[in-house]
Amino acid sequence: MAIIRWDPFRDLITIREKMNHLFEEAVTSRGEEKDLVSNSWTPSVDIFETEHELVLSAEVPGIDEKDIQIKLEDNTLTLRGQRTFEKETKEENYHRIERAYGSFFRSFSLPLYINQDSIKAEHNNGVLKIIMPKKPEHKPRQVKILQAEQTNKKS
Repeated sequence: MAIIRWDPFRDLITIREKMNHLFEEAVTSRGEEKDLVSNSWTPSVDIFETEHELVLSAEVPGIDEKDIQIKLEDNTLTLRGQRTFEKETKEENYHRIERAYGSFFRSFSLPLYINQDSIKAEHNNGVLKIIMPKKPEHKPRQVKILQAEQTNKKS
């Protein structure tokens, strides 16, 4: 089951935009000291399905619940948020900054069998979990196979 349609050119466009941004910064900064903080990142997401629900888990460590928005519109689930860099320590005291900071945006197409009125979200230990129940009529059901003799008698 595909949750989001893969577009091979989307990655190329993203790379082009990042390269353009990189060159713009190099030309316009003129030797100014730049922030040590990256401003683009996306949280990793796992999506799995059970008999009764579809579950999306996103890694959002260090992000407060109030800094995350979940929006549902036209069968599209959108996650938006921001992880800010805390400047308690002066940047020159850092030896390495590998964690990414800044705003993020993720969008997922939902299947039609999701009960959108019953979607709920939990945030625990840096993991955002969005539980999307299936509509009752779309839950799997067992179909009994009749033997040929039984179907002929009913005819």
